[in-house]
Parts: sequence; structure tokens; C-alpha cells
Amino acid sequence: MSPFRDNDIDGEVLRRLTAEDLRELGIASIGHRRRLLDAIAALGEGQHVREAKPIRAEAVSSQPERRQLTVMFCDLVGSTELSARLDPEDLREVIGAYHRTVAAAVTRFDAFVAKYMGDGVLAYFGYPQAHEDDSERAVRAGLGLIDAVARLDIRSVDLQARVGIATGMVVVGDLIGEGSAQEQSVVGETPNLAARLQALAAPDQIVIAENTRRQVGNLFEYEDLGEVEVKGLRATVRAYRVLGESRIGSRFEALRTGETPLVGREEEIELLSRRWAQAGAGRGQIVLISAEPGIGKSRLAEAFRLSLEGEPHNRLRYFCSPHHQDSALFPFIEQLERAAGFERDDTPSVRLEKLEALVAANASAEGDVQLLAEMLSVPFEGRYPALDLIPQRKKERTFEALLRQLSGLATRQPVLMIFEDLHWADPSSRELLDLTVEQIGRLPVLLIVPSAPSFSHPGSACRI
Repeated sequence: MSPFRDNDIDGEVLRRLTAEDLRELGIASIGHRRRLLDAIAALGEGQHVREAKPIRAEAVSSQPERRQLTVMFCDLVGSTELSARLDPEDLREVIGAYHRTVAAAVTRFDAFVAKYMGDGVLAYFGYPQAHEDDSERAVRAGLGLIDAVARLDIRSVDLQARVGIATGMVVVGDLIGEGSAQEQSVVGETPNLAARLQALAAPDQIVIAENTRRQVGNLFEYEDLGEVEVKGLRATVRAYRVLGESRIGSRFEALRTGETPLVGREEEIELLSRRWAQAGAGRGQIVLISAEPGIGKSRLAEAFRLSLEGEPHNRLRYFCSPHHQDSALFPFIEQLERAAGFERDDTPSVRLEKLEALVAANASAEGDVQLLAEMLSVPFEGRYPALDLIPQRKKERTFEALLRQLSGLATRQPVLMIFEDLHWADPSSRELLDLTVEQIGRLPVLLIVPSAPSFSHPGSACRI
């Protein structure tokens, strides 16, 4: 009889067996116990793959196909040193937590975890489901997983990851292997390039290929690494280190590659100019630029904004993101950080000083600094007392503080507000925008909202 069957050890219990358990089962040889534990760990990694992103039969082509793919290769830093320091069971627990963390960060962006290779993880963006922003998704996933891995608290070990990303044409072939070893074969140099770029990255860094850099435009900030030699490739390749998200905010500005003349929009520009004149006289206006995606709504709003250069006014721009729809007040937080002049390397005390100066320059009330500092995750302990407010009242007071900022700006100069991609706004931002719309009629403010035709707009808004 099998000692596993005699002791009621099924697949679930098997994955939790320890070296001591195997000793009690009568497996005296250290070598046999080690090989069994390694095999059990491999089964667990295969299970992570299936849980992370199973291949759906209907999503997989039965024939090889040529398609563009963005490939990510992620590696755990210092795994060799970890294996020397940790007991094998502890190491298995650490690696498992790392795999689960990477899988969660990657699958959040609808990518496919293709393979676990020890401490390496290979992921495809654009397979089985393709998206127009797969390269952007890959970079955002990389930034997210680096942060998530660094925050892992397991076995008192500090973990770091590094990431390589490349985009290119590949041939996606048939499924090969069976069970947990099953994978989709990808033929082309892109996976190899992603792995090589990962090796160039320092801990907690992402290195991307030039093709990926062209796809993501200026959505992120980069350090140009120049031409680098990559093992396995004859020619050098251009590589970039990703520093973080760009401060541009506008997807239209970040992704455009060239400027073309705005033709045939004189009537719309004239209408916006008239509305701007009315707003300047103290009668706030709302204009919706309504059209299907790709027609040029953002281009029209940008052209009108440029037409006001040299004319005294304040400008507020809000940009919603498809990747931040669950982040409360994301467009307002981004705008406030730009207005305050936050820099990437600012210390918390410097950020608080910049926020204080911004709030003081406009109409403010007691408690506004604390409310806005908490909204921006800027510590203020020791400088201001904490506000003892229930969550609903804190939300209302925060909205009031933001509306006072708008009123303060409008008392000095007319304000042009542009609110982009409202269909991606989170519920709190929509609620605050509704309150803003109610206030605009009494202020010298022109609010321009490029929108889809289905967007329900206030009765006082003008649609073009």
C-alpha cells in the first residue's frame, strides 16, 4: 500500500507537506525527501499558472498566427543568495508568494502569465486578448509589481524584482506539453530580448526596448541607456530605463507623434471663443465637444487652449485614466499635484510646504491644508492637528476645499477648465464634477468636456 494513500494525503494536503512529514511517512533518505519536495513545489507553481490566467480553449487559435506581442520578463533579485540563507521550505514559501504577487500585478492588466522559470516569470501582453494599449499595460504592470514585491512581508526577507519589456512581431503557435507544463509556443526574438533587457536592469527597475518606448510615447519618464549589446543578437539595441509615470497627464499629448494642422474647425473655434467671452463676463459656461473616439475632440480643445496663450487666464486640466477608474478623485489629485509643483524627489516636508503655498494663494478655510494633504497622501503630523471627522463629512469638507480653490482662482482671472476622458472617471470624481458644474454658473469659468455622444450632460451645457 502507498504511504500517501494510507495517510489520506490528497492533492491539497500534498502541497503542504514538509520534510518532517516525509520523514514520518518513512522516507528516510535526505535525497529522496529533497527530490519529493522539489516535485511538490513544481506542482504548486503549475497551479499558480493556472490560477493566474488559464488559457481558454475558445481564445486559442488552432493554427499558428503572426501578431504583435509585448513580452515581459520579471526576475527576483538575489535568489541565489536566498537559497543559501533559507531553509528549502522557507525558500519555497518566499518564491510562491513572489510568484503570486507578480501574477496578480500582471493579470490585473489582462495579460497572460506564460511560464514560471524558477524565480523568473514570463508574461504576454496582447495574447490571447489584444488591446490597443498592451505596451502601456506592460509598463504599468511592471511598475506595480516592483512596488508590490518590495512590500511583501514574508520570512523577514526584503525582496526586489527587475523587469525587461520588449515589443515585436512573433508567431504564436500551438499549445505544447500537457497539464501544468502546457504552454503556448512563441517564436521570435521578442521574448529573448525581454529576458536580456531584464538582466540589464538594476534592482527595482524596468528596462524597455525601443519598440515599446515608441508605443507608450511620453506616458512615462525615461532614462535613455543608448545602444546596448544584447547576448544572442548581432546588432546593438536601443534601451530605456523607466523612471515612473509622466507628469504630462494628457494621453493626447503623451501619445501624439506629430502635429497636423486643424482644418475645417473654424466654426467650432468661433463658438468656443464666444463662450469664453461670456464666461469672462462672469457668466460661467459649459461646452461639450461630442463625437465618437478618434474624431479629434482633444485636438479641438487643445487648439482652443493654444489660442488663449498670451491672454490672462488660469488653466485647469483634468485627465481621467482607464487604469485608475478605481482610484477615488484621481484626476483631481493629479491636477492638484501639478498645480502645487510636486517633483518626483520632493520630501514629504517640501510637498507640504508647496501645498501650503497653493492653498494660501486661493480662498481657503481652516482645515483645508489637512484635508488636501490627506487627499494627496502628504504627512502633516506635527504641523497641523488631525481633523476628527466621520468619513462622509470628511469627503464633503474635501469637496468644499477643492471648490474654494476654484473660486479663489476665478476671483483673480477667468478660468479655462478642460476635463478629458470623463467616461473613465471614478464615481467620486463624477460627483465632484457635478458640484463644480452647479458652481460654475456664478463664476468666470469655461468648462470644456470632450465626450462621447452618449454622455448625459447638464441642461445648461452647449454641445458641439
